[in-house]
Amino acid sequence: MNKEIERIRALSDAFGPSGFEDEVADLVEKNLNDLYETHRDHMCNVTIDAKREDGKPVIMLDAHMDEVGAIVQAVKPNGTMHFLPIGGWQKTSFPSSSFILKDRNGGKHQAVVAVKPPHFVAAKEKDAMPEVSDMVLDCGTCSKEETEGLGISIATPACPDVSCRYDEEREVFYGKAFDCRIGVAAEIETMRRLYHADLPSVVTASFSTQEEVGERGVLANVNRLRPDVVICFEGCPADDTFSPDHMIQAAMHKGPMLRHMDVSMITNPRFQRFALDIAEKYNIPVQESVRAGGGTNGAIINSHYGIPSIIIGIPVRYIHSSNCWTALDDYENAVRLACAIAEELTNDVLDTL
Repeated sequence: MNKEIERIRALSDAFGPSGFEDEVADLVEKNLNDLYETHRDHMCNVTIDAKREDGKPVIMLDAHMDEVGAIVQAVKPNGTMHFLPIGGWQKTSFPSSSFILKDRNGGKHQAVVAVKPPHFVAAKEKDAMPEVSDMVLDCGTCSKEETEGLGISIATPACPDVSCRYDEEREVFYGKAFDCRIGVAAEIETMRRLYHADLPSVVTASFSTQEEVGERGVLANVNRLRPDVVICFEGCPADDTFSPDHMIQAAMHKGPMLRHMDVSMITNPRFQRFALDIAEKYNIPVQESVRAGGGTNGAIINSHYGIPSIIIGIPVRYIHSSNCWTALDDYENAVRLACAIAEELTNDVLDTL
């Protein structure tokens, strides 16, 4: 388990906003190349194919490697930078947040998201929330030339500057990018546990890019792996700190969440029922949800290819921000559930989906 904890921490810390997932892909390969042959494409997607066996259904596991971040839009004469969000941020999460900029040579530079200090704010502005266009990234330089001398310019990517920590007593992680690095960790561990298993199915793996900007990378992976069904691991938004009790559907320490519906997809009810029955059979705690928002790789697989897809979501508090919490037991139960599904999904089951 110590190796799994360190793997989760390393994945959380890795630099990987959408379109710039190289560090995460390196970690995926490092953690699987001792068992599997991996393939990386030009988008930085990582896949593991498997030998096809007659009569066995093909399961594709998926987790997206990217995180929400930012990108430099322009460098101002004073050295600060206009930026655009990458992925779905709440603008309230930006002010005073620390970010890491990755320059063209791979070097990393600390920056802060700056807004006008209260001393210079007019009375009519004091209660107004600044727009992202009013904010800048400041890496401590005093001119455009100094900033660009660091290798920072238009299109330089950035991600939150947060180091993952693990609380051994409470078995919880604090860090960034658990959407979906906790899912990436769960997929890696699932693939490792299934390596020697005698399965009625063939299990392949997709570690996809650019989910936060439109579920782009996973399409290439589906084309490459041609699965019959898909299990998408996700870091899903926990709602246990702000929802009334009767509406809590993704609480920490209550097990992974199986999502019936969100704004982008109605989950195949037969595959969903099969997964819920497997959880009950193996005494794996799970939660169920019906969401008015959200969206996952499962939706685009379902709508573009008609492939039954389910979401195994690991609850993450304060998702799409720099500061998140997630629990080790929810991660472990997500792995257990995925392994159990792979052990039970026969060709006969596939015919019923």
